[in-house]
Amino acid sequence: MNYTPEIYEMGIKVTKEDLDELQHVNNVRYVQWIQDIAKAHWENRAGKEFLESYFWLVVRHEIDYKQQAFLDDELLMQTFIGEHTHVTSIRHVNILNKATGKILIQAKSTWCLMYRKTKKPVKIFEVFETCEIFGLQFFCDTVYRSYGVIQIFIRKCFGNKPGFK
Repeated sequence: MNYTPEIYEMGIKVTKEDLDELQHVNNVRYVQWIQDIAKAHWENRAGKEFLESYFWLVVRHEIDYKQQAFLDDELLMQTFIGEHTHVTSIRHVNILNKATGKILIQAKSTWCLMYRKTKKPVKIFEVFETCEIFGLQFFCDTVYRSYGVIQIFIRKCFGNKPGFK
């Protein structure tokens, strides 16, 4: 199934605390920002029930450092969900220089969906097998692939109605 993923964005301004001894953003800071936007995306899009019952645990980060960022640079972070397995999901993150539009960082992270009570992996399909929106319960069929796909499916069925994130 082909679809255009929903891109979630956040802005950030580089501060002195983000810099290393070479006076550009420390690579460790990029890893933190990748995790920050992933968490913000999940918390912004998932309902209370999902947030209370599940969390995502990072399994792997792959990061390509393309260009540097410096003090006071305005950055744009973008993320979207890509492919998945039964218990993992691939998250893509781009960090761009807001003024130039140039990509500074391209990252691909693998995240595992965890059940909060047991701290064990849970199958994505079982979590997103059924969806409830506007008081209607329905089976998500093959669109269980990721939360982003479910959102696209729901939007196609219901449109952008008030109260829908």
